[in-house]
Amino acid sequence: MGYNCIVLVKQVPDTKRITGQAMNEDGTVNRAALPAIFNPEDLNALEMALEIKEKYGGKVTVITMGLPTAAEVLRQSLYRGADGVILLTDRRCAASDTLATSYILSCAVAKLNPDIVLCGRQAIDGDTAQVGPQTAEKLGFPQITYVEQLLSLTGKTLTAKRNLGNGWQEVKTSLPALLTVIDTANEPRVPSARRLMKYKGAKCRLEVEAAAKTDPSIDVESTCKGLEKRGLLIRQWDLDTVGADFGLVRARWVAD
Repeated sequence: MGYNCIVLVKQVPDTKRITGQAMNEDGTVNRAALPAIFNPEDLNALEMALEIKEKYGGKVTVITMGLPTAAEVLRQSLYRGADGVILLTDRRCAASDTLATSYILSCAVAKLNPDIVLCGRQAIDGDTAQVGPQTAEKLGFPQITYVEQLLSLTGKTLTAKRNLGNGWQEVKTSLPALLTVIDTANEPRVPSARRLMKYKGAKCRLEVEAAAKTDPSIDVESTCKGLEKRGLLIRQWDLDTVGADFGLVRARWVAD
């Protein structure tokens, strides 16, 4: 029957390359001072989704929320085998906390009618491990966190092994469900050379617009149409596309 898998990924600063300029005076991360990378455990989540597709059929769609530069992790996802990618970007999302991020992501995921949603346990920049569980809660999906192994997938029932730190637990759930995946679950595959050559030119509209500002010869509309015709235009969604009530999110911030 195949499974519709959605993977939530994030572009993060490489916290292994800390310099004296890594933090701003207000205590926030100076992202400009650190190289941006694919969040490590999100790669494990993507690998698990690709393994599900290869064994059971279906498709894998990857979503990231961030600036246009985050399109790079979407290209990396295409190189590894994702069937489709979506950049969720909107200036109104700036400085979103985990509550706002999970709400906006849940709106995007709901549009795609998934069977399984996968994400890394946590991002290395925030280390909260909150976005996955909060997204599941807002979707009304059952969730299994700290997943180390997918044990079985039959019809609308999934069984996974989760790592508790001092032991393991087998958990069975009905679909749709959300899984957060840890780094010991698998070894993420390297990009395929053939897919890299195919998708290295993939771009979102905002990237084309940015290039046009420095090169007047670039016509945004014709370039985007050309990319779309070749299957290289990265889908770009904003809050209006996913139907997110940003006023409601801000109201929750005030209430908290």
